[in-house]
Amino acid sequence: MKRSKPTSSSTASKTSRPEKRRRQTVAELRALQRLMTRAVMRPLTADRRMRPRWSDGSPAEKIAASFIKPNDRLSSFERLEIYNRQYWLRLLECFHEDYSGLRAVLGEERFGDLAVAYLANHPSESFTLRNLGRKLVDFIRAEPRWTSPRRELALDMARLEWAHIEAFDNEAKSAVTVDELLGRDAAQIHLRLQPHITLLQLAYPLDEYLIALREPPRLRGEASNAIEETANPPAAKKRPPKRRTVRLAVHRHGNVVYYKRLSTPQFELLLALQSGASLECALRTLAGARRAPPVQSWFKDWSALGWFWMREQK
Repeated sequence: MKRSKPTSSSTASKTSRPEKRRRQTVAELRALQRLMTRAVMRPLTADRRMRPRWSDGSPAEKIAASFIKPNDRLSSFERLEIYNRQYWLRLLECFHEDYSGLRAVLGEERFGDLAVAYLANHPSESFTLRNLGRKLVDFIRAEPRWTSPRRELALDMARLEWAHIEAFDNEAKSAVTVDELLGRDAAQIHLRLQPHITLLQLAYPLDEYLIALREPPRLRGEASNAIEETANPPAAKKRPPKRRTVRLAVHRHGNVVYYKRLSTPQFELLLALQSGASLECALRTLAGARRAPPVQSWFKDWSALGWFWMREQK
């Protein structure tokens, strides 16, 4: 019986080997990520489907096939469309919930048009969707056609609802009490409002309107309206209020958002502190008052709510 000859090294070298796949470069990976991001963030059609044409007019199917493989059930276009639709549906859902007041002011159809136009110009850039409406007020100012003829009303509502978002989860610094200020020179006291507080002067009393839109409405405290996270506004439409200037401090206390109305002197005093004035300079805003205002009582109430923190001067 003959033994088979061992395979020589020369023979082995001729054996076919699987070809190594070229590794993707960092630049190529970034280009792919940008393409995917661009595809996912493209606005949907009127019936909420992915657009069949790319921005340059070429078939979107061809673009999708260049970086997504089909499977036995879905084409490349259909697979990409899932991500495109889910991105937009999620953003519109969040926008819908965050701006229930603006939705009531504009109506569902006009609000939907505004939402799509805004999100197309200002897509999500943050890890958290709470920042989705950060540029909405500026957008309404720059693009009045989306809110006309209720532009001013819509602008006020957008400001109020963004302030609500800020109040709900923005930072709270260590609060200063009235006792800590005793005996100190007012010129050296630099009080600051908590980061979660927004001061608003509105042309319409939208605090009451927004409370009425939310169910169930709950009131907390004198001249202070608490709004807790609730379901969407009821289907029954409520008339927007007539023009009447109000000044508000939108703040958080005990994990609840409050809208506290302020008198003109209170508003101007707090605004001066917020802008960086010392306590002495801020108090000068009250110089023209006919009667001496109860400043001590104001500060006692505001301090009890934890409104102030203090930046020490170097």
